[in-house]
Amino acid sequence: MARIGYARVSSLDQDLEGQLARLKTEGCGVIRAEKVSGGSREGRAELATVLEFLRPGDELVVTRLDRLGRDTRDVLNLIHEAEQRGAFVTVLDPHVSTRGEMGHVVLTVLGMVAQMERRFIKERQREGIERAKEVGAYKGGKPRLDHDRIRALHFAGSGPAEIARAVGCSRMQVYRVIRV
Repeated sequence: MARIGYARVSSLDQDLEGQLARLKTEGCGVIRAEKVSGGSREGRAELATVLEFLRPGDELVVTRLDRLGRDTRDVLNLIHEAEQRGAFVTVLDPHVSTRGEMGHVVLTVLGMVAQMERRFIKERQREGIERAKEVGAYKGGKPRLDHDRIRALHFAGSGPAEIARAVGCSRMQVYRVIRV
């Protein structure tokens, strides 16, 4: 029986260290971590790896339920997949495990709360953006690429691959900018 930890944060600027330390303290011999949104299972390679390698008697450990996902259906499907492999899921905060029947009920409720919380966050964010737009304070997200530099390099005769290397993006992004 192995205790396998899974840690996740939503964005690159967030820190995994607190989750990793807690999982190590809890005795997880293997810990997989990633920086990706929990809104869906898309692009969550580390989680897929953990699920694939769960064996009967293993325990998947997360610090909080929302680390598994923000959608109730996804969380319940993850728990079901772990159980199909004969493994258990344990959430450390609050401490709940699927080893007992009551754990399933509590995890279902916590999953619904996580999904509801995600909806509230999105709603508050949308309202905040609308208020900022009304007063002229909202400028949109930070530009990810320097479009002027890409165009300048293009007009100077640089090819898309060379521009992509210089700017640190893909050729497809270069094509999109120079097409406009």
